[in-house]
Amino acid sequence: MKKIIIGLIVLATAAYAGWQKRVELLVWGAPKLTAWLKPVGPNMPTPWTKGREVATQTPDQRPPNIILILADDMGFNDISLYNGGAGDGSLMTPGIDALAHQGVQFNNGYAANAICAPSRASLLTGRYSTRFGFEFTPIFKLGPKIFNWMSEVDPFPLPLMVDEVTAASLPPVEELGMPGEEVTIAEVLQDRGYYTAHIGKWHVGTLEGMRPEHQGFDDSLYMKGTLYLPEDSPEVVNAKVEEDGIDRMVWATGAYAAQFNGGKPFQPQGYLTDYYTDEALKVIENNRNNPFFLYLAHWGVHNPLQASRDDYEALSHIKDHRLRVYSAMIRALDRSVARIQEKLEAEGLSDNTLIIFTSDNGGAGYIDLADINKPYRGWKLNHFEGGTHVPYMAKWPAQIEAGRAMEAPIHHIDLFHTIAAAAGAQLPTDRELDGVNLLPFIQGKVEGAPHDTLFWRQGHQQTVLHKGWKLIRADQPEKAAGAPQKKFLFNLALDPTEKNNLVAQRQDKLAQLEALLTAHNAKQAAPAWPSVLQSPQMIDKAGSPHKYTQGDEYLYWQN
Repeated sequence: MKKIIIGLIVLATAAYAGWQKRVELLVWGAPKLTAWLKPVGPNMPTPWTKGREVATQTPDQRPPNIILILADDMGFNDISLYNGGAGDGSLMTPGIDALAHQGVQFNNGYAANAICAPSRASLLTGRYSTRFGFEFTPIFKLGPKIFNWMSEVDPFPLPLMVDEVTAASLPPVEELGMPGEEVTIAEVLQDRGYYTAHIGKWHVGTLEGMRPEHQGFDDSLYMKGTLYLPEDSPEVVNAKVEEDGIDRMVWATGAYAAQFNGGKPFQPQGYLTDYYTDEALKVIENNRNNPFFLYLAHWGVHNPLQASRDDYEALSHIKDHRLRVYSAMIRALDRSVARIQEKLEAEGLSDNTLIIFTSDNGGAGYIDLADINKPYRGWKLNHFEGGTHVPYMAKWPAQIEAGRAMEAPIHHIDLFHTIAAAAGAQLPTDRELDGVNLLPFIQGKVEGAPHDTLFWRQGHQQTVLHKGWKLIRADQPEKAAGAPQKKFLFNLALDPTEKNNLVAQRQDKLAQLEALLTAHNAKQAAPAWPSVLQSPQMIDKAGSPHKYTQGDEYLYWQN
């Protein structure tokens, strides 16, 4: 307690002395204060649970192993499978592509949300997260004040809407998360006799009852810091987006830390993506004789943009420094997927292991790389296709014919049902689930589309996709009270890149889709905590809202 009080006095004194430079002081001082108040120990071994020493069944006789790999903020155009490769088309991702070539690629795979935390809550539960109030991203109480400071120092062309009064009344950010009563896919698989392991990002709760080890995971290697390597490490190459407030905040609050099963924080070993992969290989080896579920939730390719020096130097043909760092981060992620497949082959587990790869949402505009979601409009934080239309593929040689492709829309909520069906596990019967089992569609046993209708909601930004027609609507909070909503209506079958807004021409479709939204909203719970931040998000331009010019399209995102 004495340390905390002294630290706060020092920070308050510095802030008072340089009030006009308080953002700069925060960026400079926050990492130092955090390191002092919350020291991170040296790397320590991870005592993963070991399964059977001797197999009682051959791999093809027991339920399949299941590996769910989740990238963070990966754009549709970041992998070469979709004719991309970090946006400029020059980076090949053979490890990730192999999952699709040897299994199935979903050409219209959707994330559950355009932002990470609610998306992950839906993915883990097979339910729209708004069913249990997880509508807004948890934010720490001081966050809105910091955003206000930043906007005072460097104002946006469009207003930033911040509610500091409501923010002050929020519980600590640690208390904001997914209710412990929700049933995760890990809990379902535990009941089926699976060993379950989590590695990486969690972001759906940090207190008792909400952590991975309380939500169905036997072991959890928990992401405790947001740096891939210490900023001053000789093995890292950094790329900062100095003009963007979100990027500055991520750097200011970053730490290089992990935690095992709720123990004391310690430093990872090496570049974070490679470290998580090394640990994933240990999980596979330890449990090669019994069915396991591995949820590998990579931090890559979320900012801060940090690449290993080896990956950066391997991409010397990319001249733009920021794109090269970002591409090198994807290279590490692709290597992770390749190494996992190689390990399964070496252990004789490949044939009866279901691997699923996807991203929690689309690529972020604020890292200012223009083509990462190409050909789609939009970014993380908005519901245009760039924010929710993500890489999505699966491989299971014993059950999925190589080279399959699905064009029908699928969604993160489907993973719960699909994984449970693959494992022969029982679904919970005391709650309404929202997804479907995709396996019969993948295998050609069932024709048609898994869904007629899909929904996305985060505050007033609400979207419905129904039989190829898509409606996005959002309020205009910077306008006077009573200002009309912004509405966008697209026929994705004819206009997949959302260029032609048909609101005026197709009032009949607009009315139909708004009625579907009304019916859906009536079944959702009230938000478990309020939004305290509304930030303007450009649709067609990369970069922060500072790049806005008169006439640009934009929406407001609620945290």
